[in-house]
Amino acid sequence: MPSIVVFAPAPLLSIAIEEHGDQPDVHIHVGGQGVWQARMLRALGADVALVASFAGEPGRVAERLLGDEGIAVADLDREGVNPVRITDRRSGERTSIVETDGTPLDRHDLDALYSMVLREAAHADLVILSGPVDDETLDADVYRRLASDLAALDRRVLVDLAGDRLTAAIDGGATVVKVSHEELVADGLVADGDDEAQLVVAMEGLRERGVDVVAVSRADVGSLVLHEGGLLRVTAPRLQVVDHTGAGDSYTAGLALALADGRSVEEAIRLGAAAGAINVTRHGLGTGDAEAIRAVAEHVEVEVVER
Repeated sequence: MPSIVVFAPAPLLSIAIEEHGDQPDVHIHVGGQGVWQARMLRALGADVALVASFAGEPGRVAERLLGDEGIAVADLDREGVNPVRITDRRSGERTSIVETDGTPLDRHDLDALYSMVLREAAHADLVILSGPVDDETLDADVYRRLASDLAALDRRVLVDLAGDRLTAAIDGGATVVKVSHEELVADGLVADGDDEAQLVVAMEGLRERGVDVVAVSRADVGSLVLHEGGLLRVTAPRLQVVDHTGAGDSYTAGLALALADGRSVEEAIRLGAAAGAINVTRHGLGTGDAEAIRAVAEHVEVEVVER
């Protein structure tokens, strides 16, 4: 299986309170975009390395939990704290109790983490650049620099970013972009995320800026994918939702694994769509049974859209 590096600047420590019988049931996990991607990649059998920083008590707990999961981590221990989210789900809804952002990376820590990415990526088949949960952990221009330097190392770069981070990564030379229709609306690239024609125009704009593959997820509607072979409309089976969080990141993981393995774009989006579909049926974020995902991938519909 291919080797994939995931850049996750500051993983999130997540504490959730649920109901078990008539007693509170507390779950402690590590989360955030890059972690969910790495977890799904590992479930699919990829050789995955997570490059991340850990700070304070939340960081130490997060680092230990990742080790218990068996996820290989290139870790930077630093001063400060990692972000924390504490939620109460006993009512059936997700109610936030505490949300704290992490401590921004200082210049020396950033230099060390940056070098770790280049070191781990030097022999990888693909690199995923993911973002932290807040806007202050590191400057968006870091993504431009990383995308550019990884391209200089002849590494394929997939980004699952939005806003200034997405712009910076594309300016640096990222070749595969996964983004949601909500993010395109928030970035002002489309006025109506439900208007397929507007989404296609925005995707064409990203292609004109040098992106080879653009995948736009659209929640329950399915995704659109634009590449040199044309425009594809992708629809996965609609499975019963337990928790939709992490579905987009699972999609990214499946897409990344197949592309890193040299498969076609159509095969890659089938696997990505299936990974996202399986993720929503489970309580664990970024989790899934590899055989179930591959079985569901056979039922993902891919339609070539005439333009």
